[in-house]
Amino acid sequence: MSPTNIEKFAAFAQNAVIAPPPVEVVEEAKRILLDALGCGLAATSSEYGRVGVEYGRILGAAGNEATIIGQRDRTSVHGAAFANAELISALDLAPINLPAHVAPYILPITFALGESRHLSGARLLSAMSVCLEMCFRLSKSMDDLRDVSEDGTPATPRVFGYASMVFGLTAAASMMKDMSQSATVEALGIAGSTSPVNSLRPWQMHIPNTTIKYGLGGGVVTTALTAAYLAELGHRGNTLMLDDPEFGYPSLVASKRWDPSGLTDKLGTDWRFPTATSFKPYTQTRTTHATLDTLIQVIHENDIKVDEIDSIVAYGEAWSAKVPVYAETVISKPYDAQFSFKHGVAVAAHRIPPGKDWQDPAVVFSDSVLDLMSRVDWRGNPNWGSAVKGDPLARPARVEVSARGTTFVGERSYPKGSTSPDPSTYTTTEELLVKFRHNADGVLTPEATDALVETVLGLDKVEDVSTLTALLRP
Repeated sequence: MSPTNIEKFAAFAQNAVIAPPPVEVVEEAKRILLDALGCGLAATSSEYGRVGVEYGRILGAAGNEATIIGQRDRTSVHGAAFANAELISALDLAPINLPAHVAPYILPITFALGESRHLSGARLLSAMSVCLEMCFRLSKSMDDLRDVSEDGTPATPRVFGYASMVFGLTAAASMMKDMSQSATVEALGIAGSTSPVNSLRPWQMHIPNTTIKYGLGGGVVTTALTAAYLAELGHRGNTLMLDDPEFGYPSLVASKRWDPSGLTDKLGTDWRFPTATSFKPYTQTRTTHATLDTLIQVIHENDIKVDEIDSIVAYGEAWSAKVPVYAETVISKPYDAQFSFKHGVAVAAHRIPPGKDWQDPAVVFSDSVLDLMSRVDWRGNPNWGSAVKGDPLARPARVEVSARGTTFVGERSYPKGSTSPDPSTYTTTEELLVKFRHNADGVLTPEATDALVETVLGLDKVEDVSTLTALLRP
């Protein structure tokens, strides 16, 4: 009998324990880790970062196994993993790997288990890489938020979300727990049966939207850890979850499309996630980034002052133009600004450097920013469908800024932070280091930040992950 897809994924994880991924894959995992870690540090003073930390402490009780980012006291594996997932995702600044943000959930699992079990940095990077690759392949097999119809109009799924990450996260947890291949099979089967629901669409469509975003990050992390622990203790999983389109996982998450042909094709030899990584300069949904890049360029090139602006017409991704969460203009919390298109445009026009400062309450609730929002018109780019059909990486953007009796226009096809035909959109390691140092500022001393950077960039040579996590406790 041929192996199931779950059995093939378990073998993939087991092989990565024995033979680490290629150097270029490991190097990209380091870059993702560095960026996500900085996002966690930046969120230690945020409202929902604090909520995650407090619940992590409740969940962890008096545990002393693992570190919460930016906190002196340690807690349990589960408590630290929950808290760190909420911290890293709090500012919506973390890197993107299909199906969306994966780093905010894989780092907490590998950090907590790596620290508690005194595993090597090389093992952590291997587990991260396996998770990222599995998440990419599962995402490509199902519906996509940016699907396009034959006529070029958006074909946005009615049900969508990122629950499928639970498989990759569980595989990584199994690797960090030194579980056998057979136990990993059961863990993945359990993960499929206990997967969260795909809740992104109600989050997008209902105002005011829930502040747990498109799914509770700490929740999916806890589900993955639970699946691994239960399999280790003897529970049996459903190994047909990724082979049965009628009663298996695709039906559970209501994916109309199910193409498993790429799930395990060249798995372990053809690593596909690295070239699809996107790094975020803004604390705004990635949907806006090409438009924000375009606006900032127009503002700087023409030295346009805010008080000179009569109006801004911004064109972005057609599928999202009228989605309630993005069209919202009522900003009651800094969180709300992460998804309000008009607020992002208004902040960008003020020339505030991209990064965590966009979530500073003084910026979010600035009278000047809120006033400019009323002069912003966000529209779907009429060329979006044809552009995406030609290149799925395309995010065509256009801005028209009316000021000084003139309309200043700018256009671009790809946002900064992603690999694209335009080499300038690639985020270099040097640029990631600048972002990381800014995110760590105010949380760690410059000396501690330097030590952390050195440790992350050399993590494949670190013998004990606790060497790294100790640097996260100020």
